[in-house]
Amino acid sequence: MLTGGTGRLGTALQELLPGLIAPSREELDITDLTSVERALERYQPQVVVHAAAYTDVARAETEKALCWKVNVEGTRNLVRAALRRDLHFVHISTDYVFWGDAGGYREDDPVGPVRNYYALSKLAAEEVVRTLPCYLIIRTSFRTAPFPYPVAYHDLYTSQDYLEVIAPQVALALQNLERIPYNTLHIATERKSVFELARRTRPDVRPASKQEAGVSLPEDVSLDVSRWQALKGVWHLHSVR
Repeated sequence: MLTGGTGRLGTALQELLPGLIAPSREELDITDLTSVERALERYQPQVVVHAAAYTDVARAETEKALCWKVNVEGTRNLVRAALRRDLHFVHISTDYVFWGDAGGYREDDPVGPVRNYYALSKLAAEEVVRTLPCYLIIRTSFRTAPFPYPVAYHDLYTSQDYLEVIAPQVALALQNLERIPYNTLHIATERKSVFELARRTRPDVRPASKQEAGVSLPEDVSLDVSRWQALKGVWHLHSVR
């Protein structure tokens, strides 16, 4: 069962994995514990993929209550209901849980402190998920193509990629969930600046500094993806034997 089915990642995952059940907001409101309980009781899922989130980093600074309600309280409701059931919980998280001064972050590197309120809410949500006995936290970051803004930051480094690159990899992880021996996994691509990423789909994009964002942003939140690459290598070897 998928939360956030109308979001960009949720929509892409449904196209890649037809077996996903994605209740509507009317049927599954993650901010309402009763609604969550009813949906889980109706569908009896073996796996919950939690992709619903408040993701507007800049607006979160002025809509803190809403950001917290969706990202933390919504996750808490799902976890409370999941604790009473035998299921595997997959939580979609973000590279922003790291401070972002060094880059190349591994799954077991210390998280925080956070740069902004969105990051705080996602970090808190991760810690809520870790109270479950069976979970996988996938840290990732993606953009829609073409790059949606006329400017892009040349001084913010990331392992982010476009949705059509990231979504199939998340789908692959979900298809092989029982073969993942970790509870945290980074799914992303190589380190590059946001400006370099933007130019791949929008050649006319102009460089800008993250200092112009109006919200505190990291310098380098690139992720170490060697764990994910190794898993894919093993799966490929098994598939060709």
